[in-house]
Amino acid sequence: MAQTTGLENNPDIVDFTAMLRIRLVEEAIAERYAEQEMRCPVHLSVGQEASAVGVCAPLTDQDRMYSTHRCHAHYLAKGGGMKEMLAEIYGKAEGCIGGRGGSMHLAAPEVGLMSSVPIVASAIPLAAGTALSDKLDGNGRVTVSFLGDACVEEGVFHETANFARLHDLPVIFVCENNLYSVYTRLDARQPNRPLTALAEAHGVPSEQVDGNDVALVRAATARAVDRARGGGGPTFLLLDTYRWREHCGPNYDNHIGYRTEAEFEEWRTLDPLERTWASLRNLGLADDDWRAEVTKELEREIDDAFDFAKSAPLPDPASAAVSVYAE
Repeated sequence: MAQTTGLENNPDIVDFTAMLRIRLVEEAIAERYAEQEMRCPVHLSVGQEASAVGVCAPLTDQDRMYSTHRCHAHYLAKGGGMKEMLAEIYGKAEGCIGGRGGSMHLAAPEVGLMSSVPIVASAIPLAAGTALSDKLDGNGRVTVSFLGDACVEEGVFHETANFARLHDLPVIFVCENNLYSVYTRLDARQPNRPLTALAEAHGVPSEQVDGNDVALVRAATARAVDRARGGGGPTFLLLDTYRWREHCGPNYDNHIGYRTEAEFEEWRTLDPLERTWASLRNLGLADDDWRAEVTKELEREIDDAFDFAKSAPLPDPASAAVSVYAE
């Protein structure tokens, strides 16, 4: 087995382990979804792990983040608890928001994930609000808003980008471009110009990055974080990536015709996990025995988290109005 003592904090080792953890738990969700005990929709991000892990790596627990309907990877990469995530998906009282929201509404404010908002583009102005508060307080914090490629088609993106640049807010807009809005490809929705041009039109510095290369994502995010903390204002990061499974649900859907099997296979060769793994092996940082051991440890954690979620109590019906109305 490769000697990893002293390498536990190596960024490539940390990133690979974090991506593997996300991949394994999402594959476990997909496998168990047919049991009909997770009674909410699930939007999986298998194939997109590098964007979540790379973006969260330079952030602290005090930096805030807002996510989308496809939020499992963001939640885990930011430090949210796996048991609490699965309990939420199972609708249990021990879930991260008490079983009230399910898969699309994960939150872990204690580590900076403020909310996940499934309405397209609706998290963007929330992030600007947090960033404005931080700027007024002068606390040096940074806010990240994840968004999909369809979000830049919403007016609120443009209004927020303009406001963020005007006030030089410490906010990073992270666009995960997986080419599709549900079943409609990007080129059927937008003219042929880079998505970065939309942010640059508002004066927001932009950078396009291979979203399946975790090291490049981490480095680009670190630059944006430094700019924000230094008073340089917002950044728009465009991360090109690809979801492997259907838009909503546990299955593969290449057969229904909106994308081809050939396209899927081409993107699968860019698997962020295997690209990072190849680098680790080539550098002599890890070997197959190490990966097998780490995988077993993660699978035990995942099994324990599922057991916790399935055995946790359902919410008390008497608490149904809690947090719905102000006291």
